[in-house]
Amino acid sequence: MTASPIGRRRLLIAVGAGSSALLAGCNGGGPGVEGEPDYEREPIEDIDAEDRSETELTAADALAEQEIDEGVSALGELSFERHEFVLEDGFRGPTVQGVLENTGDERIDLAEVRVRVYNDDGDQLGRYLDTIGDLDGETTWEFQVIILESPSELAEYDITALGTPN
Repeated sequence: MTASPIGRRRLLIAVGAGSSALLAGCNGGGPGVEGEPDYEREPIEDIDAEDRSETELTAADALAEQEIDEGVSALGELSFERHEFVLEDGFRGPTVQGVLENTGDERIDLAEVRVRVYNDDGDQLGRYLDTIGDLDGETTWEFQVIILESPSELAEYDITALGTPN
């Protein structure tokens, strides 16, 4: 007795789907996996500030980075010396600023600081970043992440650093 071509196809599809699901559970798809970003969460003090004007928002939007680089990952050599929420005058407005250190000996081709901001309900409002190329070993970088959200909406931020080794 021979299996029909349709039966064989269904079997191969089922086996393929089952194998894919099994491998997805074992390949680092979950939290706590090496290479996944580890975020530090910080509160933002109540801010008594006006929103940016249309002109200021246009200028801030031109400088704010929001497109992440998929080629970066968590690196043990990247460490925050400090970071804090800072409300700048003018078009920059809400920012997260700090110093990131490459504690390793080797140059990092690309370093990326990612900041996610949240409201009082814990809802994520946006994700912003700052990047630098060629961060030499045992050097620091002063970053500034421009946040486009209204200052009155901000309650918390979290931050992580990722990179691409040389």
